[in-house]
Amino acid sequence: MSGTTRTLRLGPLPNRESVKLTFACPARLKADLERYAALHAQTYGEAADAVTLIPLMLKAFMAGDRGFRKGTAAGFPR
Repeated sequence: MSGTTRTLRLGPLPNRESVKLTFACPARLKADLERYAALHAQTYGEAADAVTLIPLMLKAFMAGDRGFRKGTAAGFPR
């Protein structure tokens, strides 16, 4: 990495269990996800494709969404 220290918001991959979910996304978003996955692999030295990263990105997004956290705390289903 040419001496540059870089961190990404997503961080290294954790251990995880999964459930299959299928969705469609715009081609531009797919290309961005693939570029992010390549950058993530370069940054952390662990190969990961977009399919692996998407659930982690969504988890990070929801963890940062105050409205979602408040709704969950107010008794909406988890």
